[in-house]
Amino acid sequence: MDTASSSILGIDTIMEYRRLGRTDIEVSLICLGTMTWGEQNTEAEACGQLDYAIDAGINFIDTAELYPVAPKEETQGRSESYLGNWLSKRKDRDKLIIASKVCASADWISYLRNGDARLDRKNIEAALIASLKRLQTDYLDLYQLHWPDRDTNYFGKLDYYHAADKDGVPIEETLGVLNDLVQAGKIRQIGISNETAWGMSEYLRTSTEENFARIVSIQNPYNLLNRSFEIGLSEFSHREDVGLLAYSPLAFGVLSGKYLNGAKPEGARITLFERFSRYNNENGVACTEAYVNLAKDSGLDPAQMALAFVNSRPFLTSNIIGATDMSQLKSNIDSLDISLPKDVVREIENIHNRQPNPCP
Repeated sequence: MDTASSSILGIDTIMEYRRLGRTDIEVSLICLGTMTWGEQNTEAEACGQLDYAIDAGINFIDTAELYPVAPKEETQGRSESYLGNWLSKRKDRDKLIIASKVCASADWISYLRNGDARLDRKNIEAALIASLKRLQTDYLDLYQLHWPDRDTNYFGKLDYYHAADKDGVPIEETLGVLNDLVQAGKIRQIGISNETAWGMSEYLRTSTEENFARIVSIQNPYNLLNRSFEIGLSEFSHREDVGLLAYSPLAFGVLSGKYLNGAKPEGARITLFERFSRYNNENGVACTEAYVNLAKDSGLDPAQMALAFVNSRPFLTSNIIGATDMSQLKSNIDSLDISLPKDVVREIENIHNRQPNPCP
């Protein structure tokens, strides 16, 4: 574990860095997410976030060909384009860790690659070429598979129903393509996202048997309302050095408490996009109230408490934060300065044990 301090522009933060898989790449414990850029944020706002984040010691930026969210044809790729325009004006590309993702098959992205987005050679290579063009760079430090190509349980789906006719592109084929891209210097490392324990084990097994590039990370949801990663995947992270890149650490902002009592803040994600209901069920709301009350009773900001908990997880490589304004961004980064007292951690576990994973 390495740390670095920054006191530029009034920022006084001690950034921590963790190793990405079994590589020599060190990434900041806080990663800047980009999925609001081009929808909730303008390009100027995105650049402001980037400048502040870099000054705070963040070197890790995560995007995707799909972004911004909510995804739609007319905005697809804007987040990468905003980041690319910012990158093109800098001279420190080699000091930044840029991650993006390629879409797998899904019926709700019919506008992407003629409705035939899959994790095969044709699609992966086309997606990477387009991402590199938008990002105005020759390579990606981390290229991730946004979700499995096969039919399995992700994006909140719990039950697994086996459907052999929906297995999609074989993992061996997908990994072979990614290995070729690593060998060609187009990507440095590869990762998976929204994956299951079986999927992770297959990528690891295949890389060993075929001598392919090895996955270094897994980007899955993880927050106080959804700790399902701990059940079947955290042991892999420890034993195989495939660390978690935690997304939705604030559960779409729900854990800040701003949506409690039916509130709909103007411009907030769930206010704008009601389709994002993953963290709004009855049990989730009750647990959110408990966590928010705990934070306030402990003299903590609810959002910072939620982020500090994620930051403290030993299987975590980086915590992917997102913000729509600079005050949110600063507050999120400042969660690094919080070490949760033992009694607060104990009460977090009590709440969790009373209703484990209310919003998986």
